[in-house]
Amino acid sequence: MTRPATAPPKPLRPAIASDLLVDGALIPGSGGTFDVINPATEEVIGQAAEATAADMDAAIAAARRAFDHTDWSRDHAFRAHCLRQLRDALLAHTDELRELTVAEVGCPSFLTHGPQLVGPITDLGYFADLAENHTWTVDLGEASPMGIKNRRELRSEAVGVVGAITPWNFPHQINFAKIGPALAAGCTVVLKPAPDTPWSAALVGKVIAEETDFPPGVINIVTSTDHGLGAQLSTDPRVDLVSFTGSTATGRAVMAAAAPTLKKVFLELGGKSAFIVLDDADLAAACNMAAFSVVTHAGQGCAITTRLLVPRENLAEAITLTKNAMAGLAADDPTKPGTICGPLISARQRERVEGYIQLARDEGGVIETGGGRPGAHDRGFFVEPTLISGLENSARVAQEEIFGPVLVILPHDGDQDAINIANDSPYGLSGAVWGTDPDRINAVVDGVRTGTMGVNGGIWYSADVPFGGVKQSGIGREMGMAGFSEYLDTKAVAVPVL
Repeated sequence: MTRPATAPPKPLRPAIASDLLVDGALIPGSGGTFDVINPATEEVIGQAAEATAADMDAAIAAARRAFDHTDWSRDHAFRAHCLRQLRDALLAHTDELRELTVAEVGCPSFLTHGPQLVGPITDLGYFADLAENHTWTVDLGEASPMGIKNRRELRSEAVGVVGAITPWNFPHQINFAKIGPALAAGCTVVLKPAPDTPWSAALVGKVIAEETDFPPGVINIVTSTDHGLGAQLSTDPRVDLVSFTGSTATGRAVMAAAAPTLKKVFLELGGKSAFIVLDDADLAAACNMAAFSVVTHAGQGCAITTRLLVPRENLAEAITLTKNAMAGLAADDPTKPGTICGPLISARQRERVEGYIQLARDEGGVIETGGGRPGAHDRGFFVEPTLISGLENSARVAQEEIFGPVLVILPHDGDQDAINIANDSPYGLSGAVWGTDPDRINAVVDGVRTGTMGVNGGIWYSADVPFGGVKQSGIGREMGMAGFSEYLDTKAVAVPVL
């Protein structure tokens, strides 16, 4: 049965507080509510449901029942229908979701036309296509092990119950990058979003409950300020896979917590990606792009290139070009057209970023531009776009993920030296190279140990492109067929041929 056509959907904005979605029902949190803060104004804009361990237990139990006792994992066409239905329902709410997302996340409005909103919603159609068109059974033909002829096949099956733990920087993109392929694969899901951006998940739960045919328990959404609920997903034996995006330190904790039950883990973690400029590149274009990239959404992206590597002989010119570009990209109101750099998500995050800027000074770095709070804003968690020079790659601000609009510029002495500097990092998530000689560019792409690379401004982000890293940037891939496969197990079946 599918849901009949209904009247236009109700507005999404909660009258008092958003709800949890547990076992198909919208319910209040057992712990009451917590405030949702606009990071651009520091104002309370509403409340979200505060879940407790008991609520999380109920959500896990509902997901387990839905997987074990319904045909969700086997009805590929119905899963595709539900995902397309959710996509269409969310697109009908685009204007309202855009307003609420900018207010909750503090992201510049222009990003909601891409990876902050519309892009991830549209990507649900890609995952629906995977559910419908994936080759679920592969015929391996006949063989005669031990003299007995068998017909063999491989079957793709859903992993089971997925615990998805997501951060606040691109909440829609990361939420859908987890629940989309998990649901397409036939898994059931418990989503625990970051407490800084609960509405981005909770309002999707409202749409699921009121405007789609998802069966009870297939998707559960649990908002809370208690990070222990994420740990609960990692330790509970009823959860078969934990998919986590966040800091490397927390990723280690998730992996350790999951170890006693030997559940699968997917980890998309930190980055300190290098933007390599070769000596034959258009230096001005490269420096402008590096500046634009690091200030977009106030630098709150794990794949953002935060180390700019330029030829030593061009260092002074590159500093001037990058400084001028960053100075023209001031931190401003995210609702204003043309704003690229909005606020940081919270006072805590602003203190972290400011601490790293002071650390750069202490380590002997030069603040070429920025370094403080913009004078035009007496409210909001803003930090000026900041360029730091005069440090070695071994400096902490060149090695540690800052998650703010802070760029460290470093000199290199040729292509191989640039590769060595890029690889001199605990991370390996993303990167970029600018140049004109294809052979030199390909040598850099091949030499840098990382999960993604952009060439001369190339953009790899897409629903069908796997995203993830090496070293301490994580385990596994998200998006694309590789991301879909994270949520599948393989079963081999043999039948005697009589």
